Amino acid sequence: MNVADYMQTLGQQARAASRAMARASTNDKNRALLAIADEISNSRDTLRAANAEDMARGAENGLDAALLDRLELTDARIDTMIEGLQQVAALPDPVGEITDMKYRPSGIQIGKMRVPLGVIGIIYESRPNVTIEAASLCLKSGNAAILRGGSEAIASNKALAECITTALKAVGLPEACVQVVETTDREAVGQLITMPEYVDVIVPRGGKGLIERISRDARVAVIKHLDGICHVYIDREADRSKAINIAINSKTHRYGTCNTMETLLVHAGIAGTILPELADAYEQLGVELRGCDKARDIVSDMVAATEADWHEEYLAPILAVKIVEDMDEAIDHINTYGSHHTDSIISENYTLARQFLTEVDSSSVMVNASTRFADGFEYGLGAEIGISTDKIHARGPVGLDGLTSQKYVVLGNGEVRK
Repeated sequence: MNVADYMQTLGQQARAASRAMARASTNDKNRALLAIADEISNSRDTLRAANAEDMARGAENGLDAALLDRLELTDARIDTMIEGLQQVAALPDPVGEITDMKYRPSGIQIGKMRVPLGVIGIIYESRPNVTIEAASLCLKSGNAAILRGGSEAIASNKALAECITTALKAVGLPEACVQVVETTDREAVGQLITMPEYVDVIVPRGGKGLIERISRDARVAVIKHLDGICHVYIDREADRSKAINIAINSKTHRYGTCNTMETLLVHAGIAGTILPELADAYEQLGVELRGCDKARDIVSDMVAATEADWHEEYLAPILAVKIVEDMDEAIDHINTYGSHHTDSIISENYTLARQFLTEVDSSSVMVNASTRFADGFEYGLGAEIGISTDKIHARGPVGLDGLTSQKYVVLGNGEVRK
């Protein structure tokens, strides 16, 4: 079977499975999640052996240390997958929830019911644990899933797919409700994103190039984010201690995440006193600062920032710094150069904070908190399938609710329209 025929078959099977999943009870879905957890626990040796194949092949192919680290399935990471499945099983099931019920003058009642999206295609790179994260969230939200992992993790993903299939069979759910693409041919991605008759939504998780390609070529709705160009704005009325702690944490807690601060904005009225202290702290932590002319007048050893720095997601110990005259300039900078991901204001002025929340056009907007909190687990979602910077129904960390939609339900008692 060629790749196109293979993907069509997966699509047909997923569509049929999605109809069964829409009928599945919460108990059925939870039993499946816990059964997968048991299978993974019982298959540790098989999983480690498969992962060792991937690791050896990756080393031969010249994968760098960071990618090899993401690829490796350690005992701790296997334990984390098991714990994640158990946590998702414990989450409330959004499917079937009816909200906003109200009577109309005609006598009918109208409300909204939460329903699965249908078939979700997920395209990701490197980390095999994403296979389990994606499968668990799709299962709990009543969706069928087609998972296409990176070629570097093919053996690990096939082994995990066996665990999933065995568990689904044991609890009586369709095996095709979670399918892992078993070919590394890149044509499979092209087919998956152009099958609207079988696939309802695509979720890409990977580098900017992958997401841009999928956004450009897909004939299916895409939930995505391209960049995490996040800002912290220190207002003139900021609490000094809060500002320093948040600015340090937002940048240095982890460098390679999409919710890490990449540009620091500081009000001109406070910059002269707070910026030298921040610069000293960043220097001790090995962070390179790239500042505007006004910032360099205060901290002379900053590298001169260029226009490109305001657009940059460094994912590294580098930080752009800009002095602004007021909050309006800060908001304008964020809305011009940001990626609509996460932005935070540090201020004790309630009125200014409310204005910032209203006018900053990002999926997460914060007051007196680190941007590193923009995460599904930290938001109480239990897990996330990604962070969306789109303006569709799913925006910000995408958990179970983001993998569902709503339909209107109407309850009557013989009413007819006059």
